[in-house]
Amino acid sequence: MLDEQYERVVARIRRLSADQLHRVESLLTDLECGDSSPLSGKTESANEAAHSKDWPHAPTHRLSEHGTYVVTAGTYRKEHRFRGADRLDMLVAALLRVMKNFGWRLEAWAAFSNHYHFVAQTEPDARPLRAAIKQLHGETAREVNRRDAVAGRSVWHNFWDTELTFEKSYFARLNYVHQNAVKHGLAVVASQYRWCSAAWLERTATRAQVATIYRFKTDKVNVHDDYVPV
Repeated sequence: MLDEQYERVVARIRRLSADQLHRVESLLTDLECGDSSPLSGKTESANEAAHSKDWPHAPTHRLSEHGTYVVTAGTYRKEHRFRGADRLDMLVAALLRVMKNFGWRLEAWAAFSNHYHFVAQTEPDARPLRAAIKQLHGETAREVNRRDAVAGRSVWHNFWDTELTFEKSYFARLNYVHQNAVKHGLAVVASQYRWCSAAWLERTATRAQVATIYRFKTDKVNVHDDYVPV
């Protein structure tokens, strides 16, 4: 029975186009990593992975001895390549999965139509941040290009990272990222914005922890953020 199933699958794969083969390869990578959700976002698990399920840890709210960073990345020419719920679902799901697989512990994140921010801490065996970002940008660029039926188009422009070494700076940037949707006028309350970590924070942290983070002022925080998302 297994031999027959194998032969049927192989026969079907041989008839696929180059673009379809790429999607199969991405799905196989996800399955090998324990993630059953393909980037295409066509299944319930893929759409809900980043939003209806908690990120699998409570926030530590302390600097990591291995390094804590705030990261911003923007699209090429600030184009709105991730406009719409399906694409933002895909971007956030990929961000959570890739950073976890590369050994980075996310403490805050926010994704928009043309940029994203996150604060993350390195685990002892973490792979380089640049490698994680390269993987994330490669996967998500190929997927939006597939959806738009274009090949080789530049999607991401660059990313900026800053190591956080002072507690006050760390808390201020946590709050900045959690509140970023409010800053951009996309939500009245941060937890209402589906593609950021504010709702997760309020579910997993204590009231005292949430209040502490939300008290930190963000008006003087130096984060690369000259984007106007939609």
